[in-house]
Amino acid sequence: MNTVWIVDDDRSIRWVLEKALGREDIPHRSFSSASEALAALEVETHPPKVLISDIRMPGESGLGLLKRVKALHPQLPVIIMTAYSDLESAVSAFQGGAFEYLPKPFDVDQAVALVQRAIAQSAHQTGAPEDTTLTPEILGQAPAMQEVFRAIGRLAQSHATVLINGESGSGKELVARALHRHSPRREAPFIAINTAAIPRDLLESELFGHERGAFTGAAAQRRGRFEQAEGGTLFLDEIGDMPAELQTRLLRVLSDNHFYRVGGQQPIRANVRVIAATHQNLEDRVRQGLFREDLFHRLNVIRLRLPPLRERHEDIPILVRHFLQRSAQELGVEAKRMSDAAIKYLQAQPFPGNVRQLENLCHWLTVMAPGQTVEIPDLPPDMRDQPDREMPISWSEGLALETDRMIATAPGEVFDRLTREFERTLIRRALSATGGRRIEAAQLLGIGRNTITRKIQELGMDDERASAAEAGHHSAQ
Repeated sequence: MNTVWIVDDDRSIRWVLEKALGREDIPHRSFSSASEALAALEVETHPPKVLISDIRMPGESGLGLLKRVKALHPQLPVIIMTAYSDLESAVSAFQGGAFEYLPKPFDVDQAVALVQRAIAQSAHQTGAPEDTTLTPEILGQAPAMQEVFRAIGRLAQSHATVLINGESGSGKELVARALHRHSPRREAPFIAINTAAIPRDLLESELFGHERGAFTGAAAQRRGRFEQAEGGTLFLDEIGDMPAELQTRLLRVLSDNHFYRVGGQQPIRANVRVIAATHQNLEDRVRQGLFREDLFHRLNVIRLRLPPLRERHEDIPILVRHFLQRSAQELGVEAKRMSDAAIKYLQAQPFPGNVRQLENLCHWLTVMAPGQTVEIPDLPPDMRDQPDREMPISWSEGLALETDRMIATAPGEVFDRLTREFERTLIRRALSATGGRRIEAAQLLGIGRNTITRKIQELGMDDERASAAEAGHHSAQ
């Protein structure tokens, strides 16, 4: 069976691709026009795994071929080539369901790597379809998340004030909404306000409302968030940034369950459950005199710590699947899947933006990744090139990540390059420990002196040592 079909009226392009695919033992078949390929497709029992087509050809164009092929075989990856790289062609190709857009002239090795990725996707798509049932809003199998779920369950019948600690993007508002949804107040409003996002001079009115004429511009009476949340839950996000004077007013509300509108004379009863959240250490803020200690104790009745994503990396696969499905549903496209290698790569990332950053990444991939299966090279450039990882990993995990990266970026060279780097590192460290004495270094490594001499020569380390010695001589002068 021909794995790859090449459709191009340019004989030289067909020849180049045929030779490149032949070197990789990838079966292929060539056509000089879209009509020839379509005629063959109608009589073939088994369609190709990948189709590569030029855009501009005599007769039917590559985009027309793409449309007809997708109608017959929706899962068949189609790579569109063109010497006329322009936005309209690229957009038309992707809108038509192209796997990737390959501008001419192209690097042959990159083209072959792209074909291999498309073949891998085709193999995935012939397997069993994935269950696309959407999962619940809060997801987590990690022990730390299970503790959060248990706490929400224990608080199901409680009206107690809750303080949620967690980094930005870790899902504090989702937890607050879950606490409300499972509380006796579930039928009443849930009102959320980010106290750090509202200017200081407007925050008091936002929380407590104001009377008509209370200040310039107050043309009518306004109900604040406390009144809007009557009988329900008020979520105060980033409470650690609340100005000192408003901390005093909030403390009074929590103490006697009454408040006054700005400019008002009549007390208003506050029948509200308060859930507060912050990414800051409130104990430190209290010690620094930036947060009232008595307010801290009023808020700190029940405390939940929401773990950052780097502490629950085992949850990344289910979160990725959920976010990819949700993004696809919002955009009206087919949901993408992420390869095991890409998942492992993500699990080693620090994710300073936590779950929100992962969600944004999945939305980006839904729009920008070329195929239905997301591989490491499909990730945004800033995520692929992160030399410093905040999450400590073992050397074997680091080796696994580097192997995954090289499989995707340098197929066919992985074993040789990693083996040479492994041997070079061992010898370099042993020589460093012995002050450059080879016999002692060989003994430390458990190899023979002839072996270490041969390896130093094979790996070109004699030149390396000579350069280091010369640099040391110059620095000593």
